[in-house]
Amino acid sequence: MENPKVILKPEKEQSLLRYHPWIFSGSIKQVLPLPEEGQVVDVFDANGKFLATGHFAGGSIAVRILSFQRESIDDTFWLKRIINAINLRKVLGLFPNPQTNTFRLVHGEGDNLPGLIVDIYNNVAVMQCHSVGMYRSRHTIANAIINALNGTIDAIYDKSSGTLPLRGKYQPKDEFIVGSANESGVCMEYGNRFKVSWESGQKTGFFIDQRENRYLLEKYSAGKSVLNTFGYTGGFSVYALRGNSKEVVTVDSSASAIELANQNVELNFNGMSNHTGIVMDTFEYLRTCNRNFDIIVLDPPAFAKHNDALKNALQAYKRLNLAALKKLNPGGLLFTFSCSQVVDKINFRNAVFSACAISGRSVSIIHQLNQPADHPVNIYHPEGEYLKGLVLKVL
Repeated sequence: MENPKVILKPEKEQSLLRYHPWIFSGSIKQVLPLPEEGQVVDVFDANGKFLATGHFAGGSIAVRILSFQRESIDDTFWLKRIINAINLRKVLGLFPNPQTNTFRLVHGEGDNLPGLIVDIYNNVAVMQCHSVGMYRSRHTIANAIINALNGTIDAIYDKSSGTLPLRGKYQPKDEFIVGSANESGVCMEYGNRFKVSWESGQKTGFFIDQRENRYLLEKYSAGKSVLNTFGYTGGFSVYALRGNSKEVVTVDSSASAIELANQNVELNFNGMSNHTGIVMDTFEYLRTCNRNFDIIVLDPPAFAKHNDALKNALQAYKRLNLAALKKLNPGGLLFTFSCSQVVDKINFRNAVFSACAISGRSVSIIHQLNQPADHPVNIYHPEGEYLKGLVLKVL
């Protein structure tokens, strides 16, 4: 049975010829016959030339491309893509790795599987579908993961209820679709241990994308006082403590996050007394605390998820960085990040530049940071480069 055909308007095939994996609704002339949400479709230019195959959607991103070749989207296809993703993680030294059993296995467009995220937590895989097409295929994908990992994964948890757009007839619930496990577990990253809840935690349970940046912080932490803001479950704090920091303060507005941060510190450093968890809004803490730090980490949630919020987001980044600069000791370091996809590197740097200029302090960039290699960026899809960071030396 043939797939429904998506026919583009004249000249609207150029982005596909550059291998961009999205087709926007405004580029489409007609669809014959009208597919269901998430159904596989074939895409043709206005002259009837085949271009690609992908998942159809009812939003502004009308098709997410799965292949630029004529091929069936079947069990063999999914297994091949999952094996490709695993092979990359093997090259990166992440699988197998006795010191790190937490990593991203599938990163959407970066692994040529747009709309799909899969994170590994020891023997549990957590899947998030960001498109109905991926959600419809979740059981087939789960089987491919189990087969490709050959017994190293016992359970797969589908956590798509908060990420699936245009749900239509689908009412997703978070649940195990392969095997079962406790709602949380203890996972390892560079030898540090963390309690992770794939059921109640943010994202898939842990912010895996900051792994290398946390490791970098450890190298600078010896003898330093460290403030970890928006600290969530204390990832940066644990690394700073292992780096022999003099003192670490973790600030988050969530009491449950601070409780988990304290548990993670205890899990790694039984009885250590130089960590303090504070439940408070970061802006309020920076405004009211009457002391300075040698290192400050700013890792806020996305201030902008849509372009119409970009201006306000950039103002927020400027205010946040200025407040932190005022609390840094001379010669201190500022680790500052943005995970907002609509805030590109230039906009983020300009916001930080504005804060530095207002502060009047001498500032140098010593590191430019981004997401780790298990969060690959498809070169034809620069939108996938969402995590930006700078390490600043402040005199």
